[in-house]
Amino acid sequence: MTTIDAGLAADAATLWNNPPTVGTKWLYDERGSKLFDEITRLPEYYPTRRETEILAAHSVDIARRTEAAMVAEFGSGTSTKSRLLLTAFAHRAASQSRSLRYVPIDVSPEVLTQSSHDLSLDYPTVSVEPLLADFTEPLDLPPADGPRLAIFLGGTIGNFDTAGRAEFFGRIADGLVPGDFFLLGADLIKDTGRLVAAYDDKAGVTADFNRNIIEVLRTALDATGLYPDDFAHLARWNPAEHRIEMWLRARRDIEVYFAALDRSWRLPAGTEILTEISTKFDIESLGAELRSAGFSQEAVWTDSHDDFAVILARR
Repeated sequence: MTTIDAGLAADAATLWNNPPTVGTKWLYDERGSKLFDEITRLPEYYPTRRETEILAAHSVDIARRTEAAMVAEFGSGTSTKSRLLLTAFAHRAASQSRSLRYVPIDVSPEVLTQSSHDLSLDYPTVSVEPLLADFTEPLDLPPADGPRLAIFLGGTIGNFDTAGRAEFFGRIADGLVPGDFFLLGADLIKDTGRLVAAYDDKAGVTADFNRNIIEVLRTALDATGLYPDDFAHLARWNPAEHRIEMWLRARRDIEVYFAALDRSWRLPAGTEILTEISTKFDIESLGAELRSAGFSQEAVWTDSHDDFAVILARR
């Protein structure tokens, strides 16, 4: 049984919640990760361009400020933006005749294997040490001969609610020692029209990405009667929680049997499943959350449009 199969089977009880939910992390199987990579290049999806702008401008400064001997990335995916940081860190390490380790952490074995292979070829002076793990669970980061930098990019922190963020920040803090660093990317509150468009693009790529979770459920849980085309993609702004929510609405009455669970699942037409939340932040409140977890805020950078922020914090 793969990591995805075993983990999803353990998490599947939320499908019987009211409303039904499914963990956001299960959107990112091999196909989902590739679809999300495609989403990041869509005209409506601004976060990747804004965060890339920040990293391009400040990666050298981040390498100088941290002098990290190891960079560990939670939810590394294809590690596309991480290359900006790796280039800066590799150059600095080489100039000081010291080693650099990169630990990409992801739940998808296929994506992790391919990206680690590519990075090893492109960064021969960096020791790439992939870690197949669920970053939402406690894990021990490898030790290093110098400061460690944990990075969590892409605004993925928005996928946690308030309690989930506090728990996640606490786990990160517990896994670091005083003097280690944490680099966080966060999407900022802005016009709701732009936000909704970013999660419901005209080309329908985000809809395919969202519906892919149905295929993940079908395959991992050996389901019969479950098909992605039976669901419509929805993106809504929740003003009370300052977040975009992605839902799947059943187009018809659906009856499913999960052989891996020996359990049936019935959805009347119109039932909606919550698949993702994406909270948007103001910098001050997010900084307060980090301080509560035991971090000091070292630097904050925003893009030229003030759409996105990257925060460097220290344990």
